[in-house]
Amino acid sequence: MATEPGYDRVAGRAIASRSEVIAPHGMAATSQPLATQIALDILKSGGSAVDAAIAANAALGLMEPTGNGIGGDLFAIVWDAQKKELTGLNASGRAPMAMTLEYFQENGIEKIPSFGPLPVSVHGAVDGLYELHGRYGRLPMKDLLAPTIEYARNGFPVSEVIAYYFQSNKKRIGHYPGFAETYMPGGDVPKKGEMFRNPRLANTLESIAEKGRDEFYKGDIARKIDAYMAEQGGLLSYDDLAAHESEWVTPVSTNYRGWDVYELPPNGQGIAALQILNILEGFDIASMGFGSAEYVHTLVEAKKLAFEDRAKYYVDMNFAEVPVDWLVSKQYADERRQLISPDKASTSLPAGDAKLQEGDTIYLTVADSDGNMVSLIQSNYRGMGSGMTPGDLGFVLQDRAELFALDANHANVVEGGKRPFHTIIPAFVMKDGEPLISFGLMGGAMQPQGHAQIIVNMVDFGMNLQEAGDAARINHTGSSQPTGTVMTDGGVLHLESDFSAAMREELERKGHTLGSSNGSFGGYQAIMFDREEGVYYGASEVRKDGQAAGY
Repeated sequence: MATEPGYDRVAGRAIASRSEVIAPHGMAATSQPLATQIALDILKSGGSAVDAAIAANAALGLMEPTGNGIGGDLFAIVWDAQKKELTGLNASGRAPMAMTLEYFQENGIEKIPSFGPLPVSVHGAVDGLYELHGRYGRLPMKDLLAPTIEYARNGFPVSEVIAYYFQSNKKRIGHYPGFAETYMPGGDVPKKGEMFRNPRLANTLESIAEKGRDEFYKGDIARKIDAYMAEQGGLLSYDDLAAHESEWVTPVSTNYRGWDVYELPPNGQGIAALQILNILEGFDIASMGFGSAEYVHTLVEAKKLAFEDRAKYYVDMNFAEVPVDWLVSKQYADERRQLISPDKASTSLPAGDAKLQEGDTIYLTVADSDGNMVSLIQSNYRGMGSGMTPGDLGFVLQDRAELFALDANHANVVEGGKRPFHTIIPAFVMKDGEPLISFGLMGGAMQPQGHAQIIVNMVDFGMNLQEAGDAARINHTGSSQPTGTVMTDGGVLHLESDFSAAMREELERKGHTLGSSNGSFGGYQAIMFDREEGVYYGASEVRKDGQAAGY
């Protein structure tokens, strides 16, 4: 069993780092307290939940560039209280048209690199913010970007976790042109508590606020990116940027013991969380007990099964038929569940056989006084992305195209104009047709297994919103991947330190390989709505620097 941390609490479980935040009018939960405060200021000024999320996201792009920024992609799920409608937005970018399988073959490249000019795809975040604003915004975009512009010019103190990630990013991408000029103005990346300024980003945001999204994709900013990428030998061009557009999508759901859990359809990995939950629903999870070897084993085996399908089927649905309904069906989960042995960890597993028919990241959530809620996630992918830092623009470009396969027979094979497989996923929970929870848990492949753990913690183990995030987490790595690699050895199971030695020994007897991994267990934020009292509950990740706050 997991041991209780040493919090001497007079109420609630000792496992919780703090109580939930409870407020009647609005709530914001982000990974940076200053961003949370910006969101609340926007709400108090008459802005919508989406307005506040846009303002907070802009601030995080400045204050946590080690995870996100306007050179990355964005996904969101929005609850419209007036229309009583749940809507999804896919604001991920596409591969440059010059990015073809033939290009990599002709140049003898067997794997798309993690950094540099080649993995750079179109960055969709800015278009996504404008799409959200056009449909749900109330205040002018210049008002939403103004707080970040002020912090960018005058400076903000760097938080502890971000200072750590700045150092790691300096080592791997600090040599690329433009990086040092933007992020190392004094000769080094900023340290904890050091005031950091990014006047280049301030100028870029002012230009976007004044001239709109087209300035970013068709104006001077796009031309500067085009010139920089040409100099670096990249494939991204002005024409790729000018052609970009986001896509409104319908979220996909499954019911887990009375809770309707929603994720976005591929090219993201959200439905893996639904597949895991469907498989787990056939077990008496509550009786196993949180932190038991039996529960952890069952969860990990369910994850392995879902991730085999993830590796085979999760691709841009404009380029391949993805059997989403079949993958998230209860019938299919019943079939897959039979492959789980209670006593032995699997080393390799088959993906399901579909019968096709015709036809490093931040997460934030905001809720307003009208009942609107937004679940938003945004990322550069590998921390600070590709390292490509164009001209005097003040931000890095993502390296999301690294997640294409270079196998002509793989559904996720690289192709110009195609969206790569995506890891970042927002989530939402409805109950009895009403909004319940807007939440997310960033962190690469940890995300769908983290989403499932949060739901199980609350539904099966009776944890509250904060406890569900504070509880010790499980992260299994080494599954088959959408890039073409195949699991043959069962992967590696990483457990947070609160799990007991006896439980670890039992898992090893079942055949699991245990590893140690610090900082790979994700970042959680959540808001829950209490219909009866008309109040919001907020929770924030204890492993990050963030804050949930309301008014």
